[in-house]
Amino acid sequence: MTTLAAYQPQHFLWEVTDRVATIRLNRPDRKNPLTFESYAELRDTFRSLASAEDVDVVVFASNGGNFCSGGDVHDIIGPLIGLDMKGLLAFTRMTGDLVKAMISCGKPIIAAVDGVCVGAGAIVAMASDLRLATPEAKAAFLFTRVGLAGCDMGACAILPRIIGQGRAAELLYTGRVMTAAEGERWGFWNALHDAASLEAEAMKLARAIAAGPTFAHGMTKTQLNQEWNMGLEQAIEAEAQAQAICMQTKDFGRAYRAFVARQKPVFEGN
Repeated sequence: MTTLAAYQPQHFLWEVTDRVATIRLNRPDRKNPLTFESYAELRDTFRSLASAEDVDVVVFASNGGNFCSGGDVHDIIGPLIGLDMKGLLAFTRMTGDLVKAMISCGKPIIAAVDGVCVGAGAIVAMASDLRLATPEAKAAFLFTRVGLAGCDMGACAILPRIIGQGRAAELLYTGRVMTAAEGERWGFWNALHDAASLEAEAMKLARAIAAGPTFAHGMTKTQLNQEWNMGLEQAIEAEAQAQAICMQTKDFGRAYRAFVARQKPVFEGN
Protein backbone atom coordinates (compact mmCIF):
# COMPACT_ATOMS: atom_id res chain seq x y z
CA MET A 1 0.00 0.00 0.00
CA THR A 2 1.00 3.62 -0.57
CA THR A 3 0.76 6.70 1.64
CA LEU A 4 0.53 10.08 -0.04
CA ALA A 5 -0.09 12.59 2.75
CA ALA A 6 3.57 13.67 2.65
CA TYR A 7 3.81 13.59 -1.14
CA GLN A 8 5.53 16.66 -2.63
CA PRO A 9 4.96 16.94 -6.39
CA GLN A 10 7.13 19.27 -8.43
CA HIS A 11 4.59 20.56 -10.95
CA PHE A 12 1.37 21.18 -9.01
CA LEU A 13 0.18 21.79 -5.45
CA TRP A 14 -0.91 18.88 -3.26
CA GLU A 15 -2.51 18.71 0.18
CA VAL A 16 -4.22 15.94 2.13
CA THR A 17 -6.71 16.81 4.88
CA ASP A 18 -9.25 14.44 6.44
CA ARG A 19 -8.38 11.79 3.83
CA VAL A 20 -9.23 14.23 1.03
CA ALA A 21 -6.43 15.13 -1.38
CA THR A 22 -6.56 18.54 -3.06
CA ILE A 23 -4.74 19.16 -6.34
CA ARG A 24 -4.18 22.60 -7.84
CA LEU A 25 -2.25 23.51 -10.93
CA ASN A 26 0.09 26.29 -9.89
CA ARG A 27 0.61 28.78 -12.69
CA PRO A 28 -2.19 31.24 -11.87
CA ASP A 29 -0.51 34.07 -13.77
CA ARG A 30 -1.18 32.09 -16.99
CA LYS A 31 -4.50 30.57 -15.90
CA ASN A 32 -2.84 27.28 -14.93
CA PRO A 33 -1.80 25.66 -18.22
CA LEU A 34 -0.50 22.12 -18.41
CA THR A 35 3.02 21.23 -19.50
CA PHE A 36 4.68 17.99 -20.57
CA GLU A 37 5.96 17.61 -17.01
CA SER A 38 2.68 18.32 -15.22
CA TYR A 39 0.79 15.94 -17.52
CA ALA A 40 3.23 13.14 -16.67
CA GLU A 41 3.30 13.88 -12.95
CA LEU A 42 -0.50 14.03 -12.73
CA ARG A 43 -0.73 10.70 -14.58
CA ASP A 44 1.74 9.10 -12.18
CA THR A 45 -0.03 10.59 -9.15
CA PHE A 46 -3.42 9.19 -10.12
CA ARG A 47 -1.80 5.83 -10.76
CA SER A 48 -0.34 5.94 -7.24
CA LEU A 49 -3.73 6.85 -5.79
CA ALA A 50 -5.03 3.42 -6.76
CA SER A 51 -3.02 1.92 -3.88
CA ALA A 52 -3.08 4.92 -1.51
CA GLU A 53 -4.37 3.94 1.92
CA ASP A 54 -4.58 7.48 3.32
CA VAL A 55 -6.64 9.16 0.56
CA ASP A 56 -10.31 8.37 -0.09
CA VAL A 57 -11.44 11.31 -2.27
CA VAL A 58 -9.68 13.79 -4.56
CA VAL A 59 -10.66 17.41 -5.15
CA PHE A 60 -9.16 18.96 -8.29
CA ALA A 61 -9.44 22.64 -7.41
CA SER A 62 -8.98 25.96 -9.14
CA ASN A 63 -6.19 28.42 -8.37
CA GLY A 64 -6.22 32.20 -8.68
CA GLY A 65 -9.74 32.29 -10.10
CA ASN A 66 -9.15 29.79 -12.91
CA PHE A 67 -9.10 26.01 -13.28
CA CYS A 68 -6.90 25.25 -16.31
CA SER A 69 -6.25 26.91 -19.66
CA GLY A 70 -5.26 23.65 -21.35
CA GLY A 71 -1.91 22.79 -22.89
CA ASP A 72 0.62 25.59 -22.64
CA VAL A 73 0.96 27.30 -26.03
CA HIS A 74 4.71 27.84 -25.67
CA ASP A 75 5.70 24.79 -23.62
CA ILE A 76 3.55 22.21 -25.44
CA ILE A 77 1.96 23.38 -28.69
CA GLY A 78 5.11 25.03 -30.03
CA PRO A 79 7.36 21.99 -29.45
CA LEU A 80 4.74 19.64 -30.91
CA ILE A 81 5.11 21.34 -34.30
CA GLY A 82 8.65 19.96 -34.52
CA LEU A 83 7.94 16.35 -33.52
CA ASP A 84 7.67 13.41 -35.91
CA MET A 85 4.73 11.00 -35.86
CA LYS A 86 6.37 8.71 -33.30
CA GLY A 87 6.89 11.62 -30.92
CA LEU A 88 3.41 13.01 -31.46
CA LEU A 89 1.79 9.65 -30.76
CA ALA A 90 3.87 9.25 -27.59
CA PHE A 91 2.51 12.62 -26.42
CA THR A 92 -1.14 11.95 -27.24
CA ARG A 93 -0.93 8.54 -25.58
CA MET A 94 0.56 10.15 -22.47
CA THR A 95 -2.30 12.66 -22.24
CA GLY A 96 -4.82 9.89 -22.71
CA ASP A 97 -3.09 7.93 -19.98
CA LEU A 98 -3.91 10.75 -17.55
CA VAL A 99 -7.62 10.19 -18.18
CA LYS A 100 -7.17 6.43 -17.89
CA ALA A 101 -5.40 6.93 -14.57
CA MET A 102 -8.18 9.19 -13.27
CA ILE A 103 -10.81 6.62 -14.23
CA SER A 104 -8.94 3.67 -12.74
CA CYS A 105 -7.59 5.28 -9.54
CA GLY A 106 -10.48 3.89 -7.47
CA LYS A 107 -11.12 7.22 -5.72
CA PRO A 108 -14.04 9.57 -6.42
CA ILE A 109 -12.75 12.79 -8.00
CA ILE A 110 -14.52 16.14 -7.59
CA ALA A 111 -13.60 19.00 -9.94
CA ALA A 112 -14.17 22.44 -8.38
CA VAL A 113 -14.07 24.79 -11.36
CA ASP A 114 -13.86 28.56 -11.39
CA GLY A 115 -13.07 30.74 -14.39
CA VAL A 116 -11.28 29.25 -17.38
CA CYS A 117 -11.66 25.50 -17.93
CA VAL A 118 -10.69 24.83 -21.54
CA GLY A 119 -8.90 22.31 -23.73
CA ALA A 120 -7.22 19.69 -21.60
CA GLY A 121 -8.59 21.50 -18.54
CA ALA A 122 -12.11 20.75 -19.73
CA ILE A 123 -11.03 17.14 -20.23
CA VAL A 124 -9.81 16.91 -16.61
CA ALA A 125 -13.17 18.22 -15.42
CA MET A 126 -14.98 15.81 -17.75
CA ALA A 127 -12.94 12.84 -16.47
CA SER A 128 -13.81 13.67 -12.86
CA ASP A 129 -16.73 11.88 -11.21
CA LEU A 130 -18.49 15.01 -9.95
CA ARG A 131 -18.18 18.59 -11.12
CA LEU A 132 -18.96 21.78 -9.23
CA ALA A 133 -18.54 25.23 -10.78
CA THR A 134 -19.10 28.92 -10.30
CA PRO A 135 -21.51 30.93 -12.49
CA GLU A 136 -18.38 32.46 -14.05
CA ALA A 137 -16.92 29.13 -15.14
CA LYS A 138 -16.26 28.84 -18.87
CA ALA A 139 -15.70 25.35 -20.26
CA ALA A 140 -14.66 24.76 -23.85
CA PHE A 141 -13.17 21.89 -25.84
CA LEU A 142 -10.97 24.10 -28.01
CA PHE A 143 -9.20 21.52 -30.12
CA THR A 144 -10.73 22.51 -33.47
CA ARG A 145 -9.58 26.08 -32.89
CA VAL A 146 -5.97 24.92 -33.22
CA GLY A 147 -6.67 22.71 -36.23
CA LEU A 148 -7.16 19.46 -34.32
CA ALA A 149 -10.04 17.01 -34.02
CA GLY A 150 -12.43 17.12 -31.11
CA CYS A 151 -11.61 13.47 -30.33
CA ASP A 152 -8.96 14.15 -27.69
CA MET A 153 -8.25 12.26 -24.46
CA GLY A 154 -11.54 10.35 -24.60
CA ALA A 155 -13.81 13.34 -25.28
CA CYS A 156 -15.85 11.57 -27.97
CA ALA A 157 -16.49 8.64 -25.62
CA ILE A 158 -17.06 10.39 -22.28
CA LEU A 159 -18.65 13.78 -23.07
CA PRO A 160 -21.72 12.33 -24.88
CA ARG A 161 -22.37 10.11 -21.88
CA ILE A 162 -22.59 13.19 -19.67
CA ILE A 163 -24.47 15.71 -21.81
CA GLY A 164 -25.78 13.69 -24.78
CA GLN A 165 -24.50 13.05 -28.30
CA GLY A 166 -25.94 16.15 -29.98
CA ARG A 167 -24.72 18.63 -27.39
CA ALA A 168 -21.30 16.98 -27.26
CA ALA A 169 -21.04 17.07 -31.05
CA GLU A 170 -21.80 20.79 -31.10
CA LEU A 171 -19.13 21.60 -28.50
CA LEU A 172 -16.52 19.36 -30.12
CA TYR A 173 -17.13 20.65 -33.67
CA THR A 174 -17.33 24.34 -32.80
CA GLY A 175 -15.01 24.66 -29.82
CA ARG A 176 -17.39 27.24 -28.38
CA VAL A 177 -17.69 28.05 -24.70
CA MET A 178 -20.30 26.15 -22.70
CA THR A 179 -21.66 28.63 -20.19
CA ALA A 180 -22.07 27.60 -16.58
CA ALA A 181 -25.85 27.82 -16.90
CA GLU A 182 -25.80 25.53 -19.94
CA GLY A 183 -23.46 23.12 -18.21
CA GLU A 184 -25.69 22.83 -15.16
CA ARG A 185 -28.83 22.44 -17.28
CA TRP A 186 -27.19 19.75 -19.41
CA GLY A 187 -25.81 17.83 -16.43
CA PHE A 188 -22.13 18.61 -16.95
CA TRP A 189 -22.02 20.58 -13.69
CA ASN A 190 -23.64 18.88 -10.72
CA ALA A 191 -24.16 22.24 -9.03
CA LEU A 192 -23.15 25.91 -9.23
CA HIS A 193 -21.79 27.84 -6.26
CA ASP A 194 -20.42 31.35 -5.95
CA ALA A 195 -16.65 31.67 -5.97
CA ALA A 196 -16.45 32.42 -2.26
CA SER A 197 -18.10 29.11 -1.32
CA LEU A 198 -17.06 26.83 -4.20
CA GLU A 199 -14.12 25.15 -2.50
CA ALA A 200 -15.93 24.83 0.82
CA GLU A 201 -18.83 23.12 -0.96
CA ALA A 202 -16.41 20.81 -2.79
CA MET A 203 -14.71 19.87 0.49
CA LYS A 204 -18.07 19.37 2.19
CA LEU A 205 -19.08 16.94 -0.54
CA ALA A 206 -15.67 15.25 -0.48
CA ARG A 207 -15.76 14.75 3.28
CA ALA A 208 -19.29 13.34 3.10
CA ILE A 209 -18.12 10.80 0.50
CA ALA A 210 -14.96 10.03 2.48
CA ALA A 211 -17.12 9.34 5.55
CA GLY A 212 -19.03 6.68 3.63
CA PRO A 213 -18.10 3.08 2.82
CA THR A 214 -15.03 3.89 0.74
CA PHE A 215 -14.36 0.32 -0.38
CA ALA A 216 -17.90 0.26 -1.77
CA HIS A 217 -17.40 3.70 -3.36
CA GLY A 218 -14.43 2.27 -5.25
CA MET A 219 -16.66 -0.54 -6.47
CA THR A 220 -19.27 2.00 -7.60
CA LYS A 221 -16.65 3.94 -9.56
CA THR A 222 -15.43 0.77 -11.23
CA GLN A 223 -18.93 -0.27 -12.26
CA LEU A 224 -19.90 3.21 -13.48
CA ASN A 225 -17.00 3.12 -15.90
CA GLN A 226 -16.98 -0.55 -16.90
CA GLU A 227 -20.70 -0.97 -17.52
CA TRP A 228 -20.67 1.32 -20.57
CA ASN A 229 -19.01 -1.60 -22.35
CA MET A 230 -21.53 -4.20 -21.14
CA GLY A 231 -24.93 -5.39 -22.21
CA LEU A 232 -27.73 -5.20 -19.65
CA GLU A 233 -27.44 -8.84 -18.59
CA GLN A 234 -23.65 -8.50 -18.19
CA ALA A 235 -24.10 -5.33 -16.16
CA ILE A 236 -26.64 -6.90 -13.82
CA GLU A 237 -24.36 -9.90 -13.26
CA ALA A 238 -21.33 -7.63 -12.68
CA GLU A 239 -23.30 -5.67 -10.10
CA ALA A 240 -24.45 -8.88 -8.42
CA GLN A 241 -20.82 -9.93 -8.01
CA ALA A 242 -19.73 -6.46 -6.87
CA GLN A 243 -22.50 -6.23 -4.29
CA ALA A 244 -21.80 -9.74 -2.97
CA ILE A 245 -18.18 -8.69 -2.43
CA CYS A 246 -19.31 -5.57 -0.56
CA MET A 247 -21.59 -7.70 1.62
CA GLN A 248 -18.48 -9.41 2.99
CA THR A 249 -16.96 -6.12 4.16
CA LYS A 250 -16.98 -5.09 7.81
CA ASP A 251 -18.69 -1.83 6.81
CA PHE A 252 -21.78 -3.81 5.79
CA GLY A 253 -21.94 -5.31 9.27
CA ARG A 254 -21.30 -1.93 10.87
CA ALA A 255 -24.22 -0.42 8.96
CA TYR A 256 -26.55 -3.21 10.07
CA ARG A 257 -25.58 -2.95 13.72
CA ALA A 258 -25.93 0.84 13.62
CA PHE A 259 -29.39 0.52 12.06
CA VAL A 260 -30.52 -1.90 14.76
CA ALA A 261 -29.19 0.44 17.44
CA ARG A 262 -30.75 3.45 15.70
CA GLN A 263 -27.34 5.07 15.37
CA LYS A 264 -25.48 6.59 12.46
CA PRO A 265 -22.95 4.09 11.05
CA VAL A 266 -19.26 4.90 11.27
CA PHE A 267 -17.57 3.39 8.24
CA GLU A 268 -13.90 2.42 8.12
CA GLY A 269 -13.49 1.50 4.47
CA ASN A 270 -12.99 -2.23 5.00
